[in-house]
Amino acid sequence: MYIYLLKNPAHTVLYTGITNDLERRLYEHAQNLGNASRFTGRYQCNLLVYFEVCADAVQAIAREKEIKGWSRAKKKALIATTNSDW
Repeated sequence: MYIYLLKNPAHTVLYTGITNDLERRLYEHAQNLGNASRFTGRYQCNLLVYFEVCADAVQAIAREKEIKGWSRAKKKALIATTNSDW
């Protein structure tokens, strides 16, 4: 399982999600780009800036909830640990 963070081209929105197939999920996000009924489409979030691998779905869901509760500054600091150029 993966936890991932996407950003939009303007760096104004961060999206946190989980999946068991990161490549497929990123493709799906790209296909919904511009679809106003989807968060990632409405805000054009399709640029991967961070991901983590989790042992199972329970751990991934817990980590996703933890990250979603963080401030933007804390999320940016997490991203910078592995992606300083984001």
